[in-house]
Amino acid sequence: MLKKRKSGILLHVTSLPSAFGIGDMGPGTRLFIDFLADSCQHIWQILPLNPTRIQYGNSPYSSPSAFAGNPLLLSPIVLLEEGLVSKGEVEKVTVFEGRRVDYRGVSEYKERLFRSAVERKLKSGRKDWRFDQFCEENACWLEDYALFEALKDHFRGEVWSRWTAGIRERKGDELESARKRFKDSVGREKLLQFLFFKQWSDLKAYVNNKNIQIFGDLPIYVNYDSADVWAHQELFKLDKNGAPLALSGVPPDYFSSTGQLWGNPIYRWERMKERGFKWWIDRIAHNLRLFDMVRLDHFRGFVDFWKVPAGESTAVNGTWMKGPREDFFTLLLNRFSSLPIVAEDLGEITQEVHSLRDRFQFPGMRVLQFGFSNAENSEYHRPYNYVENCVAYTGTHDNNTLIGWLKEDRSSHSNSRREMREEKRRALAYVGNRSRQARDVHWDFIRTLMMSCARLVIIPIQDYLGLGEKCRMNHPSVPEGNWEWRLLSEELTSVLSERIRECTRIYGRYD
Repeated sequence: MLKKRKSGILLHVTSLPSAFGIGDMGPGTRLFIDFLADSCQHIWQILPLNPTRIQYGNSPYSSPSAFAGNPLLLSPIVLLEEGLVSKGEVEKVTVFEGRRVDYRGVSEYKERLFRSAVERKLKSGRKDWRFDQFCEENACWLEDYALFEALKDHFRGEVWSRWTAGIRERKGDELESARKRFKDSVGREKLLQFLFFKQWSDLKAYVNNKNIQIFGDLPIYVNYDSADVWAHQELFKLDKNGAPLALSGVPPDYFSSTGQLWGNPIYRWERMKERGFKWWIDRIAHNLRLFDMVRLDHFRGFVDFWKVPAGESTAVNGTWMKGPREDFFTLLLNRFSSLPIVAEDLGEITQEVHSLRDRFQFPGMRVLQFGFSNAENSEYHRPYNYVENCVAYTGTHDNNTLIGWLKEDRSSHSNSRREMREEKRRALAYVGNRSRQARDVHWDFIRTLMMSCARLVIIPIQDYLGLGEKCRMNHPSVPEGNWEWRLLSEELTSVLSERIRECTRIYGRYD
């Protein structure tokens, strides 16, 4: 997949500049794409596009659907251009300022716009063959998702396992009755999804016409309170009442003495295999239509997954269980002519994981920030150990920014302050800069990564800008304040573009 030396920028859609409190698929995104093109970058990496929930911390990795798009990313400007909302409605926007996304305020504003857009679309009375075609092509997930959202509203946000028995257990007559009863709400959700994927398709065409590829993200697990689990209960480890029997996570390690309890339901991989992995094949196909390449999150889970009994408060008392391994990926290769997949192989990784990754020639990931600690696999992430078939990062969306990481002195995880100072000293010595206070020290790390043999290098925009810890996207151990960071339009300067372009040219990533 990675045949030429390339580089790109990591920046999620929600972080893009716009006048409406959150990045969207409108003019601000196109300006960023123009910036990428001017900077000779060929990859735009983003996070999952699925709907988010305020009660789940607005995480794109905790969604009510593995297939649906996030309506909050709909552009009011594009809706205005299509005649679905009025200029006055678009201009009735709360003043959203600063670095953070106000998800509650944005949701309230856009919900008003959506009501107007749907009403205008329905009142027009015009038959839209494109909408009918969209519903037909996406019926495998759209019907269940639209009904799930309508029922979620009807049951006042209750988790689906607390719905009435007939609906919870998806009895045919009660489902049909619900579809008729909530026909308008179901139609509204379908229309919002149609508008989302139309805007995304138009944006993707714009991106690809600039010779840029979109690098998407596919979480391995799905949220328990989702249309996917409700509609496919037999594919997850649930009891007769729909409650999870086991939950996902990772065991205790260097970073956490209690592990991480993610809380997603575990797949019944044996049942999925019996059905030819159809749900997963549909999901992969869907993502390959949305993106040019896809990061497969928690790749280790396809080899071995950590199973924690329901009711545990930590991930300590879990068990390693075998995943689908070669059976799954062999089937995918037989189904798709190519698999532009990147394996997220970070953390405590076994030789079996590396063997499966290499057998199917999936690029893995290397993170520069991980290359200088006392952790057992630290040197794996040091540039002199990179291989060509990998994607190298200064940091990911889960990491601190480069500057934030360099200046981080407080005790973190199991590290003492002394260990952390030694880690930063080794890192600075490696890139030839003895002072973390030096101006533009982040560029020393960027150049070190760009000159490596890794075919693809991805730099978060925060690292190009030299921004500090307050501008990180996600802090896994902190429950609030994540996924809110935003880029300011004035930061995409011609000076920065020229510097990125020059660095790209020097290290052979220039097209």
